[in-house]
Amino acid sequence: MTQPSFETHDVFNQSPPFADVNLFTADRPLVDAVTAYGAAGTEPELAAFGALWGSAEMAEQGRLANENTPKLRSFDAKGFRRDVVEFHPAYHQMMARAVEAGLHNSTWTSEGRPRGAPSEVVRAAKFYIAAQVESGHLCPITMTRASVAALAAQPDLLAKTMPVIATRHYDAAFAPWWQKRGMTLGMGMTEKQGGTDVRANMTTAERAGDGYRITGHKWFMSAPMCDAFLVLAQAESGLTCFFMPRFTPDGAVNALRFQRLKDKLGNRSNASSEVEFAGAYAVRVGEEGRGIRTIIQMVQLTRQDCAISSAGLMRSSLAHALHHARHRSVFQKHLADQHLMQAVLADMALHVEATVALVMRLCRAFDRMPDDLKEAAYMRLLTPAIKYWVCKSAPPFLYEAMECLGGNGYVEDGILARHFRESPVNAIWEGSGNVMCLDVLRALSREADAAMAILKDLAADTNGLPGAAAAVAAIGQAFRRGDSERVARLAVEKLALLAAAAALNKVTPRHAELFAATRLAAVHPSMYGAVDLDPADIRDLLERALP
Repeated sequence: MTQPSFETHDVFNQSPPFADVNLFTADRPLVDAVTAYGAAGTEPELAAFGALWGSAEMAEQGRLANENTPKLRSFDAKGFRRDVVEFHPAYHQMMARAVEAGLHNSTWTSEGRPRGAPSEVVRAAKFYIAAQVESGHLCPITMTRASVAALAAQPDLLAKTMPVIATRHYDAAFAPWWQKRGMTLGMGMTEKQGGTDVRANMTTAERAGDGYRITGHKWFMSAPMCDAFLVLAQAESGLTCFFMPRFTPDGAVNALRFQRLKDKLGNRSNASSEVEFAGAYAVRVGEEGRGIRTIIQMVQLTRQDCAISSAGLMRSSLAHALHHARHRSVFQKHLADQHLMQAVLADMALHVEATVALVMRLCRAFDRMPDDLKEAAYMRLLTPAIKYWVCKSAPPFLYEAMECLGGNGYVEDGILARHFRESPVNAIWEGSGNVMCLDVLRALSREADAAMAILKDLAADTNGLPGAAAAVAAIGQAFRRGDSERVARLAVEKLALLAAAAALNKVTPRHAELFAATRLAAVHPSMYGAVDLDPADIRDLLERALP
């Protein structure tokens, strides 16, 4: 007897999977920005990384890591307290690949000193590519890299830990860090009553033998399966930074009592915890009472990564939208050949080009700051401004990309829904928008002459671009006002736009002119595509975005 067929249609007019794509070589704006900002000659290394991370296999591992979220195991089978977090093997695969590529340590020498140019730019290109595949696992990667800057305040501790941090082995074993082939570090600052105001922290630290005993709580402590954490606690002389390992020196499990894992909107593959310290062992990092000054060295680097990650999310969503539009037909034409869709995609591509150029320019400043006072000042002033603009522009950008795919963009089968849920986190973590604006004002008040010199350089780098001179004048006037805090968001956004135009002008001057015309000379409309770009510029932008 013939079985009835339940197939009622053929599947056609759908884009093929966007997989097995070299995420470096297919991204001309990235290739050009890397070259412009000091990393010429590293293309073979970055192309190999782009091929691996653009593979279908890595995309599948990223999907699995997010669909199989971490689980807290507070006790073992016999009732002993363990406080371990279980991850799906796909998460460990992502971590292993990131560590193998040195995303956690390649900007440091084996002694923990800055490696120098072009290590920051090269690492940023890899981090940007990795964020396009799976962002959650990059949290412990970021914190491990950044922790070295804080540990430098305690040279004896850095000398002990750096040989383990400096390896490219990912070791997921729940064991004392000094017994492992590689280690990761996390950070715990936020408490319920204070949030960003860490000076309100109530966690206490008491001297005990060769260390301290920490008692209190942290409302947010990310990546709880790290081998150690940098935490803030109130010591006798004030708020102090501490290194808290998962195991005490005698090999016992340290008294970190994880209360729960946070149920987050996005960042699902990464565990974030709420934790109680029940007299947990820790050692001091830096001087007592100077905890903020110590840990802020770490925070600058995590803010840098927030901007790079958000840039990666926007790049990925643009590539998926453009890929879909080139294969999807509507009204007898491919979407990519419809003039209105071209306008939307080209405007989005222009935003991404400027963003990529800007974050690579920032990373060049990180590369050069140990030996260049002006680059160091650029880093201090522009890091919060760039994090503010890049990270806050990601969620609306991701929404627009989803709309380019229609219903296919909204469902969880594709990556854009995950990217969209991920997109707000970088603006919220490591200092929200208002905190970034206040940090810019703080940098201005402390280094007014250096800040004005940077603004003068930006004016020179944007000379002749539409609206640039007026933007320079407006920024200077806003920052000189007695009530500058009231207009800080306006001034900081304009500063970031000016810096983006300057950065892009070093990479592709024609596109810098387009960016300035649509963002500086005029207020950019709230919707992408509501601009008038020449058809030749549209073709150029889209071809550079995805050949």
